[in-house]
Amino acid sequence: MRSAFFAAKLSLTAISMLLVSVAMAGSLAEDASAVYDSKLRDLFLYFHQNPELSTMEHQTAKRLADELEVLGYTVHRGVGGTGIVALLENGEGPLVMFRADMDGLPVEEKSGLSYASRATQIDPNGNEVFVMHACGHDVHITSLVGTAQLMVEKRDQWQGTLMLIGQPAEERVLGAAAMRADDLWPRFGQPDYAMAFHVTSSMPTGMLGASVESPYSGADTVDIYVSGVGAHGASPHRGVDPVVLGSQIVMALQTVVSRTLPPRRPGVITVGAFHSGTKHNIISDSAHLQLTVRSESADDRELLLDGIKRVAENMGRVAGLPEDRLPRVVVSDESVPPTLNDKALTERIIATWTEQFGEGVLFSGERLGMGAEDFPFFTVDPYIPSLYFAVGGTPPEDFAREQNGGAPVPSHHSPLFKIAPEASVTMGVEASVSALLELLGQ
Repeated sequence: MRSAFFAAKLSLTAISMLLVSVAMAGSLAEDASAVYDSKLRDLFLYFHQNPELSTMEHQTAKRLADELEVLGYTVHRGVGGTGIVALLENGEGPLVMFRADMDGLPVEEKSGLSYASRATQIDPNGNEVFVMHACGHDVHITSLVGTAQLMVEKRDQWQGTLMLIGQPAEERVLGAAAMRADDLWPRFGQPDYAMAFHVTSSMPTGMLGASVESPYSGADTVDIYVSGVGAHGASPHRGVDPVVLGSQIVMALQTVVSRTLPPRRPGVITVGAFHSGTKHNIISDSAHLQLTVRSESADDRELLLDGIKRVAENMGRVAGLPEDRLPRVVVSDESVPPTLNDKALTERIIATWTEQFGEGVLFSGERLGMGAEDFPFFTVDPYIPSLYFAVGGTPPEDFAREQNGGAPVPSHHSPLFKIAPEASVTMGVEASVSALLELLGQ
C-alpha cells in the first residue's frame, strides 16, 4: 500500500506540474502575441525599413535605447561606439546578459515585400549604398524590446539583474570587441550568464535550435600578397607571373584542410577574391588573394593558418622568387573564435524549453555551414557560461514548396532574404523570457 500511495502521489504531482506548465506556456505565448500586436509589429517595420550599416547604427540605437528607457531600464548609450547597455535591477540574484545585434548590410532588398527597405547610406568609403536587414537583425532587436517588456511585467517571478545589450557592427565582427574595450564589464558588471539568439531562414518557424556543441565557427580573414616580376605577355620567360603563382597557391590551398585536419574535424579555406593585372598582354608584378578561414577550435585554427603560410611561401620558392620576395600572408584583426555553448547551461535551458513548448520544439537538422559570430568576445575571456540559440524564421510551407520544385528559400545576406516577422519575433520573445525566468527565477 505504501508504494502504491507514493506512486499515486507522484502521479498527481506530475499531472499538477504538467497543468501548471501548460498554463504557463499558454500565458507566455499569449503575452508575447499581445506585446507584438500592441507594439512590436510597428517596431519591426521601423527597424526593417530603416537599417543602418555597421558602426553607423545611430538612429537604430537611439530608437532601441528610447524603447528600453520608457520601460524603466537604466540605459547607457554610446558604449563601444553606438552600443547600448540597459539594466533592470530586481533584488538579489544573478546578473544575466542578453544581447541583440543591430546592424544591417550593404545590400539592395529585392524580396518583393510590401515593406521592403529602400534605405541608402554613405558607407565608410564614401559610397552611397543600399542598406538591408539581410540577416535578420531587425528580428533580434525587436524581440529584445518584447523581452524587456515582459520581464518588467513579470518582475514578481524573478530576482537579480537583467542586462540587455544592443550591439553594433556584428557583420564586421567589430562591435562586441569594441564594447569590451570600452570597459563593459568593469563599468556594468560581469554577467553570471550570457545569451543571444539568431533568427534563421533555414529553419521552420515555431522551432528552436540549440546545441551543446559549437553553433558557430571561428573565422579568420586572411590576405596573401604575391610579388612577381612584370613582363610583356609575349615574353613570359622574362618575368615571374603572379597570376600563375597565385593560381598555384589557390589550388594548393585545397589540400590544406584535407591533408592537415583529421577527417572528422571540419575546416574551410575559401579564396573569395583574386586581383591582379590591368591588361591582356601585360604580366603584372603583383597579385592579391583574399581568403576566409573557418575552424572549430584554437588548435585547428593554428593548423590551418600555418598551412596557408607554408603553401604560399613554398609555392613562391617553386616559382624561383628570392627569400625577401616570397608571398606574404597577413591575418586580419577581423578574426573571431568559435562560439561555444556551455554544456550545463544549454542542457538546463533545453529542459526548460521542452517543458514550455513540448518535445518537438528543437530542430534536429544537420548544421551544414560554418558561419561565424563575434558573440564569443563577450564570453571567452573571462569565461562566462553562455548559450547562443536559433529561432526558425521560414514558414514550413515555403520549405514544402521548395521541395516540390518551387522557389528556393533565400539564404542570409541575399537580396531576396525574408522571414515571417510575427512568428519569428514572438518565438524569440517567448524563448528568451522562458530562459531568463529559469535563470533568474526566485
